[in-house]
Amino acid sequence: MERITAAITGVGGYVPPDVLTNYQLENMLDITDTWIREHLGVRERRILKGPGQGTSLICNYTAMEICHKRGISPEEIEILIIATSTPDMITPNTASIVARDIGAVNAWGIDLNGACAGFLIGLQVGASFIENGRYKKVMVIGADKMSCLVDYKERVTAAVFGDGGGGVLLEPDTTGLGINDTLLKTDGNGGEHLFIKAGGSAWPATEETVQNREHFMRMNGKAIFSAAVQHLSEIIAEILQRNRLTAEDIRWLVPHQANKRIVSATAAELDFPLEKTMFNIERYGNTTAGTIPLCLWDYEDTLQKGDNLLLVAFGAGFTWGAMHVVWAYDSAD
Repeated sequence: MERITAAITGVGGYVPPDVLTNYQLENMLDITDTWIREHLGVRERRILKGPGQGTSLICNYTAMEICHKRGISPEEIEILIIATSTPDMITPNTASIVARDIGAVNAWGIDLNGACAGFLIGLQVGASFIENGRYKKVMVIGADKMSCLVDYKERVTAAVFGDGGGGVLLEPDTTGLGINDTLLKTDGNGGEHLFIKAGGSAWPATEETVQNREHFMRMNGKAIFSAAVQHLSEIIAEILQRNRLTAEDIRWLVPHQANKRIVSATAAELDFPLEKTMFNIERYGNTTAGTIPLCLWDYEDTLQKGDNLLLVAFGAGFTWGAMHVVWAYDSAD
């Protein structure tokens, strides 16, 4: 029996037009452009502005670009998976809103909150539906409006996070192209290092939680840096070994854009060349679930059928993962 894999057959992305530069942050906070670039690797980030503008807007633009590039209509989408930590509302889910907005009348949709690893989790869930033979067109989008969670009195989170997202279309393949292997891991002990205390069922919104600024993200950057480098190095080595691959076999390492130091340190641990590592954090910042698909979107023209890609992410929870993908089409054509 032929093995069915989930191949990526189209890529889309969207970033808002409004730009928040490092120089603007210098006027808002005790921070400098030089420090941000040296420690975080960010020069600017995009901010989604306007009343009622949420993550669904990013997803709508992304979905329609994928459909246009693939030459399909939204009615052909069977499943819509949205990986996000910033849904438009607690309910209904953002996937339902996007399906309505783009006219995906035949799709059912779900949201997944896997923080910065959310897109990888969404890809694996989507791939499972393709692999079992029941579905042929699954769209997976990773997008976040991080500006709604950032405390702009806190300099590091204000400097590193931005808004944006991207996505892919998954379709069946029987020639070995697509998602070949995935490793996903969780360690709940890391939850204390990156969290938003209030707004959930344990700490519902009250006047006190708002006054205490408990609806904004809090982050222990040092603890996250150490854990990220360790776990990403280990999981990359593991997925390479079990697929009998070396760094030389990989055309592109596609890392979550947490900050440039984490990516560079991880690559150094594995002697992985930086010239084969996708970077775009300098333009967008950390868009959480949006970073990996935005990398694919930015670098799409460099990708050729048969290229080995290694997608890796680390985020709150802690959650982290790695995925081996064989690219399914000549993107420059």
